[in-house]
Amino acid sequence: MDRFSKKPQSQPRPSFVELFTPKLVTVLREGYRFDDFRADVIAGLVVAIVALPLSMAIAVASGATPDRGLYTAIVGGFLISVLGGSRFQIGGPAGAFIILVAATVDRHGIDGLLLATMMAGAIMMIGGYLRLGTYIKFIPYPVTVGFTAGIAVIIFVSQLKDFFGLSLPGKEPGAIIPKLEMLWASSDSVNSVALAVALGTIVIIAGLKKWRPSWPGMLIAVVLAALAGALLQLPIDSIGSRFGGIPQGLPMPRLPEFSLVKMQALLPDAVAFALLGSIESLLSAVVADGMTGRRHRSNCELVAQGAANIGSALFGGICATGTIARTATNVRAGGRTPIAGILHAVFLLSFIIVAAPLASYIPLAALAGILVVIAWNMAEKHEFMTLAQSSRGDLVVVLVTFLLTVFRDLTEAIVVGFALGAVLFIHRMTQVAAIETELPPALDDVADRASGDRSHYDGHLATDPDVVIYRISGAFFFGTAAAIGAALDRIGDQRNAVVIDFSAVPFVDSTAANTIAGVARSAHKHGVPIYITTASPTVQQLLMQHGVSGPGINYRKSVAEAVAEAKSAVREHGISAAPAP
Repeated sequence: MDRFSKKPQSQPRPSFVELFTPKLVTVLREGYRFDDFRADVIAGLVVAIVALPLSMAIAVASGATPDRGLYTAIVGGFLISVLGGSRFQIGGPAGAFIILVAATVDRHGIDGLLLATMMAGAIMMIGGYLRLGTYIKFIPYPVTVGFTAGIAVIIFVSQLKDFFGLSLPGKEPGAIIPKLEMLWASSDSVNSVALAVALGTIVIIAGLKKWRPSWPGMLIAVVLAALAGALLQLPIDSIGSRFGGIPQGLPMPRLPEFSLVKMQALLPDAVAFALLGSIESLLSAVVADGMTGRRHRSNCELVAQGAANIGSALFGGICATGTIARTATNVRAGGRTPIAGILHAVFLLSFIIVAAPLASYIPLAALAGILVVIAWNMAEKHEFMTLAQSSRGDLVVVLVTFLLTVFRDLTEAIVVGFALGAVLFIHRMTQVAAIETELPPALDDVADRASGDRSHYDGHLATDPDVVIYRISGAFFFGTAAAIGAALDRIGDQRNAVVIDFSAVPFVDSTAANTIAGVARSAHKHGVPIYITTASPTVQQLLMQHGVSGPGINYRKSVAEAVAEAKSAVREHGISAAPAP
């Protein structure tokens, strides 16, 4: 990739201490004011209200008791905020772990789960110190969409028993086909009261999201369901009837039983936990970066995630990771620093100390309703359809990953999906090479200017205080998307308009297009217009399919036209021109 503007002086590589300094330390060094604390208190309280029912629901769906989900949110969430590399990350139990945790509990029991969680934490810490966090970003976008949608389907199916209040003749199978067969065979045992509670929970959450989006819909739905269960003595399972309630406080830390043989048996589960936790947490941090314009420290974040999983397991919790929904809630609620995440853990601890007895009345059907909503939100339906329409290759990758997640194994799905993405990239490279055999492999400056296909270096533009021009050269795919996205973010912070020249880009994949979409959202938030020039019709179509369109995004035929228009807009109005039809 080339920049037309003056090449910045090379920056010294960050030291080991700088790479692994928690954002909390950075924030305190910069100065922490009372206004920041007030904003963090409000955000921490909002997130804690969201996390309270969610943590219990995820733990129950994972085959554990509801208190273990709360311990995970309190201990894991606290450590992630104290040690993490993101200002906004909120940690706790995640829906993505449900299928892995449930399978581990089924095979090895709770003690095995705790040991696997600690082993996963150690693996994540080692990966962070080896600086492997950067490489996790290379996972293609269709793979993440595929396994996320697959997890959503599994979560939905896992909640049908409590959603309908079914009475099963035996233990519910883990595999999805036998599970559905048993559920169908037991369909004559539907509990209409449980079904009404579950549907009512969904209606309340959806209604409040539409009419009162600032209200904590999940908490309100759970409280109303608990009150109905207690006052009306509803004939359905509750947390009290199945689990005996939750304790008022944290347990004493203890090590799970372990041996070399047991650790060897649990190693595949630990690796799966570490892989998914790393992907989930770094995706969450990237989402927070896109919403705020900040940048996280990926390797520091991995170390924090590892420490959080070890700490969570010591207190009887399950797998912890950065959670996209709660992190986004933190940002929207005005959280400014990791102290919001710390306070979220403190508020959760206060809640269980004060209100633990009331949790016994929460119907399991209400928690099932919450998880059905989570599954619906997780499914990434729009992204799935966009990938299906963008190219047959992306469609194959997302479908294979999705089907393997649902019917086989999550780890296998990620590995196979990544391999397919690499094969697809190689195939696309051969196609590009075949097309370009008819043309010179490179154009010198004279040919560039004569053909008009590429813009040449202009010394005046190199020092332009308003407009920066960036040329991306070569294949723009999942392997280069993270680096280019970070570079564009840095450049956009320094200028009033950004021109991106795509004349030297033979193709983009869905990961790259999604990266440009994220850069565009961040730039629009800060009032920086983006001009995309000389993109081929195929490249432009894929970019637009992935949301690189709308306010602040302008497609132009040449760099000169874009620069002139950007300078005029910045000089006269300070805003971008309307996109060309």
